[in-house]
Amino acid sequence: MDLFYEIQGEGLPLVMLHSPGVDSREWKYVAPRLAQTYKVITFDGRGTGHSPAPQTPINLVEDLRMLLEHLGLERVTLIGHSMGGQAVTDFTLTYPSMVERLVVVAPWLTGFVPSPEYTGWMESVNSAAPDVSRLVELSLAGPNYRITMAGPHRDFLREMTTQYMTRVFTEWKSFEVIWPEPPAIERLESIAVRTMFIHGTVEWPEMFKIAEQFKRIPAIRFVEMDRADHMLTLTHADELARHIDDFIEGKI
Repeated sequence: MDLFYEIQGEGLPLVMLHSPGVDSREWKYVAPRLAQTYKVITFDGRGTGHSPAPQTPINLVEDLRMLLEHLGLERVTLIGHSMGGQAVTDFTLTYPSMVERLVVVAPWLTGFVPSPEYTGWMESVNSAAPDVSRLVELSLAGPNYRITMAGPHRDFLREMTTQYMTRVFTEWKSFEVIWPEPPAIERLESIAVRTMFIHGTVEWPEMFKIAEQFKRIPAIRFVEMDRADHMLTLTHADELARHIDDFIEGKI
C-alpha cells in the first residue's frame, strides 16, 4: 500500500494523523507553524487526498507503523485528530516504545458506545448515500461544525469533504476498518507517556464523555478551546499549534 506523505522542518519528529472525511490538508495551517521548530510529518490515509483507495480492509495502526519504519523513525510524538486521535491512541497501546508523547485532538475512542441521538444522526446522514452532494450537506450541518461552517474556512472544508465522499463511492473497494483488541477504552490506564487531550466547546456531548474516559491516563493534561468546534485544526490553528508546542516543551 502506497501512502502520500510530506515532511516539513527539522528537529524532533511529530507525526500528524487527520480526521476522516478530509485529508492531510486539514493541517495546512498548523503544520507550518510547528515546522519552525520540529520535523513535521503529515500523510493522507488510504482513500484520501493523494493516497490510493483501499482495496482491502484498512488497518490504521499498521499503516502508521509501516510509515514510521519506512521513514526510519523509532520514536515520535503522535498527534491525531478525530479518528486520527483514535488511531494514535490505539497505536500507543500497541507499540508503546515507539511513542514519545501523545496528543489527541477531539478524538474518537475504540470501544466507546455513542448515544442513540448520535447514532440516529449518523444514520440520517448515511441514508443519503450515494448522493454525494446531499451527504456533504447533511454531514457539515452537524452541530459540531457550527463554527467552521459560519466562517471563512467553510468552502475549504466543503471541498475536502466533497472530494472524500466522491472517492468513497467511485474508488473504494473495502470499507472495513480493523482495530486492535481489546478496545482502547478498556486499556487507557496502560498509557504511560505524557498525553494531552484538546477539544473545543462546540461539540457533540460524546466528546465530553470521551474526555472523561481519557482521565484514566496517569500523565494527561486537558485543554478546552472556547468557541472552537470539531474542525479547530482550521479555525484555531495558531492556538492549537501553541498548545502543542507548550506541551512538547514541558510548559503544560
